[in-house]
Amino acid sequence: MKFKKYFNIMLNNTPKQTYLLCAKKLFPKYFEEPFDNLKNVPRYTPAKTLLLGKDIEIADAPSFFSMYNEIFKKEVYKFKTEIKKPYIIDCGANIGLSVIYFKKLYPEAEIIGFEPDKRIFDMLKNNIKSFGLSNVQIIQKALWNKEGEAIFSSEGADAGRLANESKTANPASIMTTSLRGYLGRPVDFLKIDIEGVETVVVEDCADLLVNVKNLFVEYHSFDGKEQELGVLLDILKKAGFRYYIYNFGGLSHSPFEEKKTYLGMDMQLNIYACRF
Repeated sequence: MKFKKYFNIMLNNTPKQTYLLCAKKLFPKYFEEPFDNLKNVPRYTPAKTLLLGKDIEIADAPSFFSMYNEIFKKEVYKFKTEIKKPYIIDCGANIGLSVIYFKKLYPEAEIIGFEPDKRIFDMLKNNIKSFGLSNVQIIQKALWNKEGEAIFSSEGADAGRLANESKTANPASIMTTSLRGYLGRPVDFLKIDIEGVETVVVEDCADLLVNVKNLFVEYHSFDGKEQELGVLLDILKKAGFRYYIYNFGGLSHSPFEEKKTYLGMDMQLNIYACRF
C-alpha cells in the first residue's frame, strides 16, 4: 500500500479504525470474512461451511447470510428467562440456525421445530446432528389449522409456503398439523415464521396463547391479497401481549409513488409480543 493511501486512512478514521484498516491490508488472512467460501456459490446451490466451529449444510448462500445476520448478529430471537430448561417452539425451523441459536442461548432448552420442506428438513436434521444438539424434536409438517394434507411450493431456500392452487412452482403434497396440541403447557418462546399462514395458525390457537410468555411472528403481506395485520394484532392484544413492530421487509421507501414486491410479497414485519 502506498504512503498516500495510508495517509488518507489516517486522516479519515479514528486511531482504532486506522489500525484495523491497515492491518487488514497488510495481513488479510487474519481478517477473512466469515463464510468466505460461500461468496461465489450460485443461488439455490447446496453447500457446506463452518458455523461456530461446526460443519453446517446450507440450501442457499444469500438466504444463509440474511438469516445469520438476523439471528446471530442482530439477535432478533434473544429473550430472557430464569427457567433453566425453557420450552421453545420453532415454527419454520428451516436449516436450523434458529435452533442452534436457541441452544447457544439456553443449552438445556427443550425445542420442538417444524419444517415442511423435505430437502430443507434433511439439512435441518443433519445440522442438529452435526452440532450434537439434544432434547430437540423436529417435525416434517406444515402448520395449519387442522390435520391433513396441502400443496406446498418449495422456493429452494427460506421462502417455501403453502399454496392454494396446484399450479405453483415446485408443488409437493405435504402433511399439515395444528399448533394447538403443543400449547397445552407454558411456552417460554414461540417463534412463527411460516411464510404467509401465520394469521391462520395464530387464529386457530388464539385461546391457548395465554400459555405463551414470548412470541415472535414474522408477518407477510402478499400483493393483491387482503392484508391480515389488523386481525393478527387484535388477537395478540386480546391474549394480553404488548407488541412491538419492526419493518425489516418494506420493499418500497415511497409506497405512495411505487409498489415493489419480492416473491409476491409487498411487506414483511417482525412482530415481538411480550408480557411486560
